[in-house]
Amino acid sequence: MYVLASAAAGVALPLHAQDVAPTPQSSASRDEQDLPITIRAEEISGRPDRQINLERNVELTRGQTRLSADSACYLRVEDQVTATGNVNMWRFGDRYKGDELQLNLETGKGYVLRPEYRLQLNNAQGNASRIDFLGEDVALVRDGTYSTCEGPDPDWYLKSSTLRLDSGRDVGLAGKTVIYFKDVPIIGTPALSFSLSGARRSGWLAPTVGFGSKGKAEVMVPYYFNIAPNRDLTFYPRMMFDRGLQLGATGRYLGVTDLGAYNGETHVEGLRKDRVTGENRWRVDSVHTQALGPGWSYGWNLHGASDDEYPSDFSRTVAASAERQLLREVRTDFVGQFWNLSARAQNYQVLQDPAAVDDPRLEVPRPYDRLPQINFHAGRYDVKGFDWAVDAEAVSFWHPKLLRGNRAVAVAQVSYPIVRPGWFVTPKVISHHTKYDLDRANGYTGPTKLSRSLNTFSLDSGLVFEREASLFGNGVTQTLEPRMFYVRTPYKDQSLFPNFDTGRAGFNYAQLFSENRYVGLDRVSDANQLTAAVVSRYIQTDGAERLRLAFGQRIYFDEPRVRLPGEPVHQSRSDVLLAASGRISETWSFDSGVQYDATGSNLYSSNLSTQWRPAPMKVLNAEYRYQRGSFRNVDLSGQWPLSSRWYGVGRVSYALRSYSVGSLEPGKGKLLESLIGLEYKADCWVFRFGAQRFVTAAQNTSTPIFFQLELNGLSRLGSGSPLDAFNKAVPGYQQLTSNVGRP
Repeated sequence: MYVLASAAAGVALPLHAQDVAPTPQSSASRDEQDLPITIRAEEISGRPDRQINLERNVELTRGQTRLSADSACYLRVEDQVTATGNVNMWRFGDRYKGDELQLNLETGKGYVLRPEYRLQLNNAQGNASRIDFLGEDVALVRDGTYSTCEGPDPDWYLKSSTLRLDSGRDVGLAGKTVIYFKDVPIIGTPALSFSLSGARRSGWLAPTVGFGSKGKAEVMVPYYFNIAPNRDLTFYPRMMFDRGLQLGATGRYLGVTDLGAYNGETHVEGLRKDRVTGENRWRVDSVHTQALGPGWSYGWNLHGASDDEYPSDFSRTVAASAERQLLREVRTDFVGQFWNLSARAQNYQVLQDPAAVDDPRLEVPRPYDRLPQINFHAGRYDVKGFDWAVDAEAVSFWHPKLLRGNRAVAVAQVSYPIVRPGWFVTPKVISHHTKYDLDRANGYTGPTKLSRSLNTFSLDSGLVFEREASLFGNGVTQTLEPRMFYVRTPYKDQSLFPNFDTGRAGFNYAQLFSENRYVGLDRVSDANQLTAAVVSRYIQTDGAERLRLAFGQRIYFDEPRVRLPGEPVHQSRSDVLLAASGRISETWSFDSGVQYDATGSNLYSSNLSTQWRPAPMKVLNAEYRYQRGSFRNVDLSGQWPLSSRWYGVGRVSYALRSYSVGSLEPGKGKLLESLIGLEYKADCWVFRFGAQRFVTAAQNTSTPIFFQLELNGLSRLGSGSPLDAFNKAVPGYQQLTSNVGRP
């Protein structure tokens, strides 16, 4: 055995992902320059200062580089080794096995003949006729294969005439490449690039072949531009055989200037001369946020489409197809230590339901434009025991068909919280001041100057009791938290006031403790009312809440007289709210609520949802929702293994009773949304396929069909976005694998 002290540089073998900055591997390579070389063999001859010949059971080691072979020759001056017969080389966990190897330990250059290789980083492997090491970070694989599958007969692999693996730039470049699945060629390309570590790289993404929202065939072949670490652009050519060629692009960016950070994303797509409609079709979405200085920022949120039916014709998701009010907004904000100021200009493009032409009741309402809107807020907590806040707003409302005008609002409030162990009392006073300056437009003949000043007093109080208890055999702390909330606001006639942005608040537990039963500033509800509620919670020793039970009701001492147009007369008592939610075991959780009409002695609304999640990749969800005169829906969804490798995914959302617009008479049941999918998980790939059906308009439905082959460590091939569909449709869905590289 020889131990040779040498200053020669070690070699950093080239099949590791590395950043632009020095990586642990390259640093380790430099550290090995001063390490000695250890040589073992059954027969050693030659001159130790120049050439060493090694025969039988040869081993050569320097640091994390180790070589074994039947015979080898090491040249001391050149720092080069040549080995033949059963050659094996290990470098930072990577392994190369071949018939013959030559490697210069100083420059990293050399070759391996008829090699097999395995990479530690992504568990990739392959073979070739020859690998040339062009340096410490670059290798050229000739007539080779690449796969992340285990075993000598991988399920999928790519075969390339040349494969350049550059770990310094973290990129693989292949020429004349064919991807095989089950030994069947599925994709061929004259060139292919991919990241060795899964990082972002410029190049063609996997093509998408499938069926669009109307069930017609289409092909999309995206190209990704990795412009900079903080900027990229994806180009989407999409050939729809029934409509034509649609071109789209998405650009993303973020960065920092001397004034502050910024980020944004813009997507544009267009189709010239749609073969179905004969018109040019397009869609634009852009968001941006940027700091202009300490506490000062601006941004925009802009969306637009060429026509009303664009979401129905081109959207692939439920959310996108249902988007009918497209926001256009530009804003700026300034934030101080105890105050903030914002200004924005906002309007909407409304995409009408095509069925509204025959049934005006289906018309999508157009919100008011705010041109502009200015908001101011200031407030502090615990100023000598007092909390105070001031909110002010000035808005100019515009609508092509409805009343227009300006509104100025100022709301000041002060409270004095008294909080002690086991109880609290919080008195509060709120002062509302509002002025309107209305235009005589669109047939308006009423007063143009209106004002309102109202003061509100509220008193919030509660107790907290605790005791040791047991829940399902486990020790917990149970609380009992009664709460009383009183509100007094005098009546003021507001029947002549416009309604620009105000609606009745949803009746829920949080709204029970609100001073105003309206959302918006056009109405201030008169009130002489008391809310009584009680909550009981079961808390584990680690602080996790296992169960929550709640009850609440509002009692009106005086019947509220302020109402919105069409709002029913209020009753002396509000509906009763009952709620229960929690995680009753490690696998079961539920949420429920009931709104009971105490005056009419009947149920107004209810909901019950439960989830069973006994193990990873196993989840079942069930939900029932009911509201009198509006809907009665059932929603079932889940993900479940059907065998050791097959998994099923599904969802059904069904309206047990459907109500037409303007009618309280229930009609027949109606399927609102459905999804069915299957997934097959192998060791190094996953196959998904399925179909989804959802309503895009009153008389239109969309039925996208998707399939996808995910090759671990390489790419996803197929049509549509099944993972997005599964995640949004099934609460608790888990992806079968997350080790996916980016082409």
